[in-house]
Amino acid sequence: MNLEIPSKYKGTLKAAYGAAEKILRPISRKYDLAEHTYPKELDMLAAALEAMNTPAAATEQVAQSNESNTKNGNNMQSVLYIQALNYGDVGMSLTIPGRGLGNAAISAVANPEQLAKFGKTWASMAITEPGAGSDSAAITTTAKKDGDFYILNGEKIFITAGERSNAVVVWATLDKSLGRAAIKSFVVEKGTPGMELIRVEKKLGIRASDTAAIMFTNCRVPASNLLGNAEIDVKKGFGGVMETFDATRPFVAAMSLGAAQAAIERTRELIGAKLKLTDFTNPINNIDAVEAEFFRMEADYEASRLLVLRAAWMADNRMPNSMEASICKAKAGRVCTLITLKCIELLSSIGYSQQELLEKWGRDSKILDIFEGTQQIQQLIIARRLLGKTSQELK
Repeated sequence: MNLEIPSKYKGTLKAAYGAAEKILRPISRKYDLAEHTYPKELDMLAAALEAMNTPAAATEQVAQSNESNTKNGNNMQSVLYIQALNYGDVGMSLTIPGRGLGNAAISAVANPEQLAKFGKTWASMAITEPGAGSDSAAITTTAKKDGDFYILNGEKIFITAGERSNAVVVWATLDKSLGRAAIKSFVVEKGTPGMELIRVEKKLGIRASDTAAIMFTNCRVPASNLLGNAEIDVKKGFGGVMETFDATRPFVAAMSLGAAQAAIERTRELIGAKLKLTDFTNPINNIDAVEAEFFRMEADYEASRLLVLRAAWMADNRMPNSMEASICKAKAGRVCTLITLKCIELLSSIGYSQQELLEKWGRDSKILDIFEGTQQIQQLIIARRLLGKTSQELK
């Protein structure tokens, strides 16, 4: 694995970091304070990103790199690009038109016809329910076959961009008695009868992004909108749907990298004049306490970054990456929260006030350790893979 950023992505990354600093950062505080107000500036940004051919979650491009046995494709480009945008603002990165979490789900399990139909549709993802959070297998939203349609009934909560997106990828069970294997995902387009937005949440962080609750009452969805295979394979179990998480967890981990990178760099700027930071010529027993904290933060950040690149590289090379996706999500999510809070602490009153964006980054970072599977769920998945246990054997 080559640890250098592929040269073919450097132009895109430069543009993404430029957008993060020049477009997202200047309006970050404005939309944090004006929760539920859509950032109109994102329309222009989305058009610019489209023109630059930045990675979209619903494409399946894999490009051959200079290394004969290494393929860097959409997954690698996406994590690099996502980190760059989240260096600007986490909340707004989640509500850029055309780049929803549901698009990654479509990419992971859709057939070619569905990719052609929904590939450019801005899609959010509806998994969580009032009684089913990290345990996705506890989903109670039902999908009953009725001729050429499925009828969906249930409530979904905490849907990122659920109000603004053009479609929602809904997880529902075809037969609760068959357990995990019967859970499938459906694309439900906005305006479908029986689909009702019931509220938009007020939140601690990512306030520029809308987080919605949606009720489905006898909602008729074309059978062709069921993503992937409609057959229930009890032997395969939850595997088909879990492919979505294998794709999206490195993306969320990359979001954590962007926020952590922003916090470290801004903190170094604010206190760097007083300290000669990252000077490795000093003996370890003769460094400033603040300097030592930077060493720890940068080591954790770099470890997280390499884990994310590994999971993305495996996905591009069609290698099973379920464990690696959970490892990078667990590590990056935890590290991001620790780093942003430590930076607030090091900057004292400046970090805690709204004079700087540090306190906002601290609030934004916590969700990155929660959604797409909590720390505890990631550790459980990793343990199952390492020990060769099923979900029934290790709960």
